[in-house]
Formats: sequence, structure tokens, C-alpha cells
Amino acid sequence: MPQPIVPLNSRLEAIGANQDPALSGRWLALISGRGGREQVLLLDLERQQPIDLPGLNRADAQPVSVSVDAAGERIALVRQLEGRTELVLYRRSVQSLQPIPMVPSGVARQVQLQADGRQLAVQVSRGGIWQVDLVQIP
Repeated sequence: MPQPIVPLNSRLEAIGANQDPALSGRWLALISGRGGREQVLLLDLERQQPIDLPGLNRADAQPVSVSVDAAGERIALVRQLEGRTELVLYRRSVQSLQPIPMVPSGVARQVQLQADGRQLAVQVSRGGIWQVDLVQIP
């Protein structure tokens, strides 16, 4: 019978409102309504603690969808920034954020990163039609 993980669930509840969970290996990425605004959180489930993500969360950006690879190294994020939606890839080891262009252009809505971090699937709207694009990550 499936059992809730009560201690960890209690910690998540204490953080605030949470949404869009992405579970991969020992990592849980989610969007949390913390401190009066939404931001991406990464939790190490083995240690049951949050991981710092310098340079990922911006006060003027609204996260929409997040995904993490099994190593906890790469985080794919759809966010709204300055009235536009963008898809970005964050690499924890170098604390860098790389925009991923949509070709042809479209509005990204949801993202899922492959476990090895080498490919992602993104739901994108083009001309009012929802499609799924696969993107190779070097």
C-alpha cells in the first residue's frame, strides 16, 4: 500500500504553497509561493533539505513549469519575464542560465527534462495550436 512520507510532506507544507513538482532520482524541483512570490526550489530528498540556486530565481520573473535531471545538475524552466514567456536551462555546477530558443517561435507552457539531462520535451503554442517539441541539449 502506498504510504505518504509524512516528515518530508510536513516540511513541504511549511514552505508554503507548492506546485508543478518534478521528481527525478533523489531530486524534487517545484515552484513554491515563498516570501510573497513564486520561485523554483530544488530539494535533495536524501538529505531532506533545499539546495541553493544562485542566479536562477529573479524577482521580476514568474516561473510556470520546472523539471530536473536525475543528477540534480540541470534544471529546465519555463518562466514569464517582462511580458514574454521563455524557456531556459540552468546548470547548477556553474550557476549559469542559458536561454533555449523556440524554433519556429512559439509560447512555451510546460517542460520535461530527460533523466540524463540531454533532451527535453516542451509543450509550445504556435498559432493557437499546442504542439510538443523535443530539444537536444549538448
